[in-house]
Amino acid sequence: MLALHERMAELWTLRKARELTQAEQDELLLCLEANSNYIWNRIMLENLSLCASQTHDYEWLHDICARIEKMEPKH
Repeated sequence: MLALHERMAELWTLRKARELTQAEQDELLLCLEANSNYIWNRIMLENLSLCASQTHDYEWLHDICARIEKMEPKH
């Protein structure tokens, strides 16, 4: 899970208890946009990974897998 997911969940929970401030609303929209970008990039890489695998281009596949791994949060 990325830090943006934690903050998005926090803001969503606050939204249930009270109205968000304008700054919190802006932050929630920013989190949603960042999440959308993250997911689309991840899906693109996963689709490219499938293409590389099906064409037996293992150098390309390793490059894509490395890019996917870089997207993962560091623990």
